[in-house]
Amino acid sequence: MIIDFNKIEETTFPGMNGGTGMMSARMYNDEKYRIIPTVIHPGGSIGTHTQTSGDDMNYILSGQGKAICDGIEEALEPGVMHICSKGSEHSIINTGDGDLVMLTIVVAR
Repeated sequence: MIIDFNKIEETTFPGMNGGTGMMSARMYNDEKYRIIPTVIHPGGSIGTHTQTSGDDMNYILSGQGKAICDGIEEALEPGVMHICSKGSEHSIINTGDGDLVMLTIVVAR
């Protein structure tokens, strides 16, 4: 299977899940996976929410940020993956001056 994200329209979200600022993404969804190249723009965040559909894995490609998962804060930088298990609560915050770019994969379970 090939997913061509160049053919998927980019969507911009203000204040995703009650967060701040703007986030842009190209989303692929089916019954097993949600695969999302994601950009949290400077000053933006994904607000605190509970993972209900599956395990949420966020691989950081560029930028700086932090994730807070079940009250534990973790630094995000290129080469790091933040995993939030189904049923956990988390948020992701861009703490840098540039975009926080990540590949998000949610696996249904």
